[in-house]
Amino acid sequence: MAKIILFNKPYGVLSQFTPEGRWQGLKDYIPVPDVYAAGRLDADSEGLLILTDDGALQRRIADPAHKLPKTYWVQVEGIPDQDALARLRRGVDLGDFVTHPAKAKLMHEPAGLWPRNPPIRVRQAIPTSWLELTISEGKNRQVRRMTARVGYPTLRLIRAAIGEWNLNGLQPGKWKELNV
Repeated sequence: MAKIILFNKPYGVLSQFTPEGRWQGLKDYIPVPDVYAAGRLDADSEGLLILTDDGALQRRIADPAHKLPKTYWVQVEGIPDQDALARLRRGVDLGDFVTHPAKAKLMHEPAGLWPRNPPIRVRQAIPTSWLELTISEGKNRQVRRMTARVGYPTLRLIRAAIGEWNLNGLQPGKWKELNV
């Protein structure tokens, strides 16, 4: 039986057990031996990280070839127009590759959203808005690069779901083990 852990990774935590420099590691939160992250989430991103002791499952979750959808809540600077959303839905040329088409829509601030520590920068003259963005890839800083390329830089990035797994009310720094 595979061990699967859903973890709501806070801002400032690496997707590895060992801390580095100013960033904390998973060992500060998850005292479970022999589990490893299935994929990565940058230290400055928050949200769902899946850990497992099953190597085959770990590869299936992390490997873009399996095209597991990854859903993000993205707070951006400005309010994206229909053209920007259409560009995200078609795929964005990032210079070194063109992204696969994404699902992209404006959304309200997620219900039950926790405060980020430290808070995002706020500029009085520029509004912010939220997007729900679902991709099937997950290359290095892809979501941040996509929103910046269409003119709306990411201020806060939260992964809400990977495939069938989601945060479902899990608070930052908390985890739960699934019985599978």
